[in-house]
Amino acid sequence: MIRPGLIIGYLGKIVLIIGIAMLTGAGWSLYFGEDEVWRFLAAAGITIAAGGLASFTQRGENQINYREGFAIVTLGWLTASVFGSLPYLFSGYCPSFADAFFETVSGFTTTGSSVFGDVEALPKGLLWWRALTQWLGGMGILALFIAIMSNLGPSANLMFKAESPGPSPAKVTPRIKQTAKNLWQIYVVISAVMAVILYAFGMDIFDSLCHMFGAMSTGGFSTKNNSMAYFSSPYIQWTITVFMFISGTNFALHYFALRNHTLEVYRRNSEFKLYAFIVLGASAIVSIGIISSYSGFEPVVRTAFFQVVSIITTTGFISDDYDQWSQLAQGVIWGIILMGGCAGSTTGGIKLGRLLILGKRAAIEIKRMIHPRAVYSVRIDDKIYSEALVGNIAFFFFLYIMCIIIGTFAMFICNLDMVSGLSAVMTCLGNVGPGFGLVGPTKNFGFLSDGAKYILSLLMLLGRLEIYPILVMLIPQFWKE
Repeated sequence: MIRPGLIIGYLGKIVLIIGIAMLTGAGWSLYFGEDEVWRFLAAAGITIAAGGLASFTQRGENQINYREGFAIVTLGWLTASVFGSLPYLFSGYCPSFADAFFETVSGFTTTGSSVFGDVEALPKGLLWWRALTQWLGGMGILALFIAIMSNLGPSANLMFKAESPGPSPAKVTPRIKQTAKNLWQIYVVISAVMAVILYAFGMDIFDSLCHMFGAMSTGGFSTKNNSMAYFSSPYIQWTITVFMFISGTNFALHYFALRNHTLEVYRRNSEFKLYAFIVLGASAIVSIGIISSYSGFEPVVRTAFFQVVSIITTTGFISDDYDQWSQLAQGVIWGIILMGGCAGSTTGGIKLGRLLILGKRAAIEIKRMIHPRAVYSVRIDDKIYSEALVGNIAFFFFLYIMCIIIGTFAMFICNLDMVSGLSAVMTCLGNVGPGFGLVGPTKNFGFLSDGAKYILSLLMLLGRLEIYPILVMLIPQFWKE
């Protein structure tokens, strides 16, 4: 049985959090003396009022079932995106709701695709909100909700699993609420360290905070039209690279490394080792592909590492226009664009944990051709994965490919060419940001029709929630008694 009042009550509390977060944008507008402060206050006021009123529909009961958990997660992200669009609409910088919704969904899902051609013309308060949406979505809106709300009980477990449906969720304690708190604490601490380092290397406070939001969330929104290419300092670019790599790692590993004061947890983790190997290998190949375009060894290596880490972690920061690179270097970018980082990280994409499990399963099938009577199991780091879970991952991979095929066909209908349409779908579903062609690293999505923007917004949500929570709600049986 689905109880609408209970669901609306939870959604109201989520909207309330979004409204309170909006007030920080008003604070920056006030600090910089911008007229947008009143528009921000109006947007925040409407959001807080709506959230507060909706919260009253939840009377006493707070325990939810699985179906309500899926509904709260899916509708929570959708509702947050609708209300999060208000600052864009009220500012007048988005000519339509489709633009505002696209930009907001792109922020919350940490995609980083943008409809703005000149972000430097935007008010500081709006740039702040744009950056903050990424950081809130990076560790998960529902994870933040779980961390700060009391008396959720078993409901927290249902929402956490629905928002993080991967094969290896970042669970660090038996209690989900404590897990959410610990993960957010680590997220905040590492974020603060990064912001301080960027400030020390020459960024002003505002830019250091906004780019910290973009890197830690693996979102990729920048306050500059040229993204990270604007900052010529090698120290800043290397700092961004390191923290993007950290954000692409399972945050549970960071927790155990800090708690136990050892780096051994990284060395023993197969997914992390695969992640590091791909980054090193891909960066080496890209370096070879772009070496003729640079004078000096360090700029080549820095650019290669930066762009490889940015794409595989689905951040989308740009230090060079890879659309102009050699075919070899571009081929590497195409190859890693959907991989994603580790499970339990802030990255999008398929996730290396899933690819590792599927790879092990494929190896087993090859062995069975030689030894048909042998009994094998998928084992990674002394953990055995059930056939049901492996099948779930295989079906997820199938759904992922189908989303790409259907989405690309939809982009063709919207008059995009093959390269632009395919890369737009891949980059939005993978929560990467920039693609190739008309949606390349130096371009934007503003020219698309409203219909195309809504389709790509849906793909962003499908990618961030990893398809299943949204798919489940489309099944008629989900709504039956």
